Amino acid sequence: MTQSLLTAAQVAQLLGVPKSWVYEQSRSGRIPTVTLGRYRRYRAESIGAWVEQLEESTQESDRMGRRRGVSK
Repeated sequence: MTQSLLTAAQVAQLLGVPKSWVYEQSRSGRIPTVTLGRYRRYRAESIGAWVEQLEESTQESDRMGRRRGVSK
């Protein structure tokens, strides 16, 4: 492990969302989380990859909508 783990507050700042949102996503299993006993921590690389995956799926949804003639 070359980089330290991030706290929920650091992830929230990185993503521009409330810390409570980060915890909610962690509890629901939607965001990559490292659980250390009662603590939740986050790898910056995993968060970055997760955001990229979300972005790709959003772009794919947008492309599929345009193919079907659905407009925003």
